[in-house]
Amino acid sequence: MMTLTQELELKKKLLQESTKLLNMQIQAAKEAMDEAQESANEHHGAIEDKFESFREACQIQRDMYARQLDELITTMGVLKRVNSTKENKEVSFGAVVMTELQNYFIGVSLGEIKIDGESFFAISGLSPLYKAMEGKTSGESFDFRDKTYKVLQVF
Repeated sequence: MMTLTQELELKKKLLQESTKLLNMQIQAAKEAMDEAQESANEHHGAIEDKFESFREACQIQRDMYARQLDELITTMGVLKRVNSTKENKEVSFGAVVMTELQNYFIGVSLGEIKIDGESFFAISGLSPLYKAMEGKTSGESFDFRDKTYKVLQVF
């Protein structure tokens, strides 16, 4: 078992890593959006008819990246609400959940995050998996997709 200090240190690392991953995704979406915009601009004034549909395609792509960027920025706003100095006694937003099968970090959906060689799955507070474990405390079990998970630790 970890001490409270170790638990909160691990939570802080998970939060930092999540923030870093999300920032990389935001950066990639921004660059892709700018690139699509540049492609659209470059073909402005070229043989109009032929490039009009290409420009429209670039604009559509740009809008798609812009929407993606908006979603990522919203996700970052959610992540910023995680308090890494708070110990969670039960499975709730911001908690780290260790089960016999897998470890989870409840915040935003980012997939697998490795901290000191250990895997954690960053999941959203809106996911069905989270709904199955919400409110559970250490020692309790929950079922999800025909599997029973025993909660070993929550912090």
